[in-house]
Amino acid sequence: MRIPEELAELGKKRIEPYPVEGFVYGSGPQKPKLMLVGEAPGETEIGNDIPFSGRAGKELMKFLEIAGAAREEVYITSAVRSRPYKWGEKRGPDGTKIKRKYNRAPTSREIIAHAPLLDYEIEHVQAPIIVTLGNIGLKRLIGNDKKVSDLHGELIVQPVLRLNGEQFEWTEKEYRIFPTFHPASIFYNRSLLELIHEDMKKLRLLRRNFPMNDQPD
Repeated sequence: MRIPEELAELGKKRIEPYPVEGFVYGSGPQKPKLMLVGEAPGETEIGNDIPFSGRAGKELMKFLEIAGAAREEVYITSAVRSRPYKWGEKRGPDGTKIKRKYNRAPTSREIIAHAPLLDYEIEHVQAPIIVTLGNIGLKRLIGNDKKVSDLHGELIVQPVLRLNGEQFEWTEKEYRIFPTFHPASIFYNRSLLELIHEDMKKLRLLRRNFPMNDQPD
């Protein structure tokens, strides 16, 4: 499934005022085994237009294998579709300082700018379970007071947040949400790897209870 072009153009226009670059569409079937909601694309993703295709994406594919799914069987998207960046310096081989762009977390305004895109996908992608990867995706869907460290590996059934004007409101429909850590988290905290593996094993069991096309009433 792919969002309509007019919606993509709206997203690009809404995020123009902010320090971001590129635009990456969500990717996957309309009736997937899972829907994955990440944070935002990075340098690799805006270069090839493939979500989770960089270093973190390689780890994600390993995690999906534990959960019993492959890339082509899931729908992958994110809270923000453009790469949020900040400028920093890096020393070159000869010791000189080189200015370059680094990834950063998206701001609340950037998340709001692209909220209509994710709202459309949540409404139209018929996934039995929505897996949030990290805090950004989790908070975007069920509130800023939620933390992945508290909720990872739990199945949450409830409405999700949808943008109405410039404010979020709850949907009437309930969705199954399964929070887990962002795959990039293991680069900074290797101890999370075991927790993610445990989450993926739980997710594999849940998938047996909620097969494709099975959504909450």
